[in-house]
Amino acid sequence: MTTLVIGGGLSGLALAEMLEARGRDYLMIEARDHFGGRIMTEFHGAGYLDMGPAWFWPGQPRIVALIDRLGLQRFEQFTNGLLTFEDEQGRVERGRGFASMQGSWRLSGGMAALTQAIAEGLPENRKRLGAQVVQLCRTKQGVRATLSNGELLEADEVVLAMPPRIAAKITYIPALPDLTLSAMQSVPTWMAGQAKAVAVYETPFWRADGLSGDAMSCCGPMVEVHDASPARGGPFGLFGFIGVPPRERQDEQVLRKQLLAQLERLFGKKAAEPLKLYVKDWAIDPLTATPADHAPLYAHPTYTLPKAMQNLWNGKLHFAGTEVAPQFGGYLEGALEAAENVMEGLGMRTARDAYAN
Repeated sequence: MTTLVIGGGLSGLALAEMLEARGRDYLMIEARDHFGGRIMTEFHGAGYLDMGPAWFWPGQPRIVALIDRLGLQRFEQFTNGLLTFEDEQGRVERGRGFASMQGSWRLSGGMAALTQAIAEGLPENRKRLGAQVVQLCRTKQGVRATLSNGELLEADEVVLAMPPRIAAKITYIPALPDLTLSAMQSVPTWMAGQAKAVAVYETPFWRADGLSGDAMSCCGPMVEVHDASPARGGPFGLFGFIGVPPRERQDEQVLRKQLLAQLERLFGKKAAEPLKLYVKDWAIDPLTATPADHAPLYAHPTYTLPKAMQNLWNGKLHFAGTEVAPQFGGYLEGALEAAENVMEGLGMRTARDAYAN
């Protein structure tokens, strides 16, 4: 029984690791040139800067167990000092509000340390990069996948470890039911409409000024800012979520000027002269977002695996990814939860124990 795992983000990697542990025949493929999916870490000297997910929390047992098993180190988000608040006119106040990420954890080496560790533990013949699936065809034997270069891959079953809206762009033969495609297209892709900026500095001057690095803004372009520094040493950083809608932030040069001006308002003149300013707009990443994801999310979606997306092609087609996790959907924990649920759906009922040990 061969399982084709399409998508090498955290969910696909976790699933591949569980299949490997159970001695199953599988192949995990990823369209990007790196594993990790929406987990993306930029490196500046000894510094590591997460441009995608950056946090996990107590009460999320799967990711904590995985990090501990891999021998990685976690540390608490820095929140000591005063919070900064900026009103609609750009007026700045100190000490107003609360540290919204207090108690959250980050990973030494960035979140890419996690996905890299999993990927490196998989045999080379079980993983491929730069392999984008454009068509899936149900056959008498199972499923045939067609890659963008025309290559064909045969498998007994397929797991779509990707956002459902991205999976809906694949051509299916025979076509999936309209209710299924509608369900796939209606699931919001977590983080897909987001853009993130990270400014890198030689020193954490804001800490010396008694500031935590936390800031909330009603002016923008960033609506939320946090300390992005490593657990120890430098370089140091401040990162923020950009609240400007995707259609209004397409001129990156203008956006960068606005970001530096806002950093100066929030943290002083030193903040306007970073060693480097990284910007990642997930809304224009074709392997992450669709036009439907450009609409703002005003609350955390209620994620699950819709009934219309279950039991497809006589159990030969499955979904993983954080968007189909019923308990922790939208979190890194949800990516692991979804992978675990797929394993149980494949008949591997001891997957939870195998993964945690």
